[in-house]
Amino acid sequence: MTDTAHDTPVADAARVDRLRSGLKRRYARETRFRLYGLLAIGIAVGFLLLLLGRIIDQGHTAFYTNTVTVPVYMDPARVNAAYPQGTNFEQLVAEQQLRRMNIVDDEQGTKASAMRRLFSSELKFVAAERVQRQPSLIGQTVTIAAPVSDDADLYFKGKIKRDTPSDQRRLSDEQLTWLDDMKTAGQVSAHFNAGLFQRGDSTEPELAGVLGAVIGSAMMLLVTALIAIPLGVGAALYLEEFAPKNRITDIIEVNINNLAAVPSIIYGLLGLALFINWMHLPRASPLVGGLVLALMALPTIIIATRSSLKAVPPSIREAALAMGASKTQTVFQHTLPLAMPGVMTGAIISMAHALGETAPLLLIGMVSFVPGLPHSLVEPAGALPSLVYIWENASERAFHERTAAAILVLLAFMIVMNAAAILLRRRFERRW
Repeated sequence: MTDTAHDTPVADAARVDRLRSGLKRRYARETRFRLYGLLAIGIAVGFLLLLLGRIIDQGHTAFYTNTVTVPVYMDPARVNAAYPQGTNFEQLVAEQQLRRMNIVDDEQGTKASAMRRLFSSELKFVAAERVQRQPSLIGQTVTIAAPVSDDADLYFKGKIKRDTPSDQRRLSDEQLTWLDDMKTAGQVSAHFNAGLFQRGDSTEPELAGVLGAVIGSAMMLLVTALIAIPLGVGAALYLEEFAPKNRITDIIEVNINNLAAVPSIIYGLLGLALFINWMHLPRASPLVGGLVLALMALPTIIIATRSSLKAVPPSIREAALAMGASKTQTVFQHTLPLAMPGVMTGAIISMAHALGETAPLLLIGMVSFVPGLPHSLVEPAGALPSLVYIWENASERAFHERTAAAILVLLAFMIVMNAAAILLRRRFERRW
């Protein structure tokens, strides 16, 4: 008894020391874990900012363009009044511009040809339209404003520099001097590039726009939403609320989960075989693109809808059934309305995911050049992801800045759709 009494304070002190050291180690581990989490978030945010910064740095210049304003004498001997589109306005403008700059051309017209390459081909269409609208302009001097060529535009934006070796740029030193002289004379002005949002694709970078791709993507998303959302929500309702729990439904559930993880290119192959080769639907049309994306979005919508239905407390169903409601009335008048915020969130997120898919669209032919704007679901059309792919693989350097601009437009669409999903969830979310 005496020994135990004497040993107890020492044992208690040792036990307290062990507890304190254990608490210190636990707190240290928790601190390290929080630091690791913050470090992981910081690295992820850093890479995201690096990516966005690189895209913005490369693409912000595409949102403004340079226009040259030149006086043009509509020479009656050279301007065809009956068919102004057949007049070589580019050569006419180049020759007159050389004369204003007191530059003498050679017999081969080398300098005039070099001057022509500083103006966009849009100049001849602008001049021809003016003459066709007002034939009385023939014999007068008219001021024409048109975009500069893609290389001249890059030079004014600082992406082509004079100190670059001449064999590594498409503009000669003489052409750069002419551009500087026109800039000094006030003939060149920079302004917002509205054509980027008003035109379709073009072989001329300075004339290329994203409107055709935006319309094509909108048409595809319309087809996708009209097919995938009703079918996905209906399938989820049946599996969660009505289907008996047996081996068949278990197999269906497993396959739905597996389909959500299938690479998107597989859906492209399926769409190519099913919709184009077998059903003979128009290739590269928004209809086929929407059908392929609907197949891809279905598993995501089904899974999200089932999760939302499971989140509704069973007491809601039991109360409705106790009040005499049928199973169908309980599902459609009580369970589904309460699960609708999650259903809408899943649908919007799946649509945003479908908007950014590229591989399925390439396989169904949406990689081809489509210059105009689509007017129906069965016409060939482009899409924003495929437009990014096409422009990035173009040889002209000016397309690369427009690639980054198209990516920014695509990101803006996806941010808006994801923000809408978050707002809908917060607006209608209920806590149980």
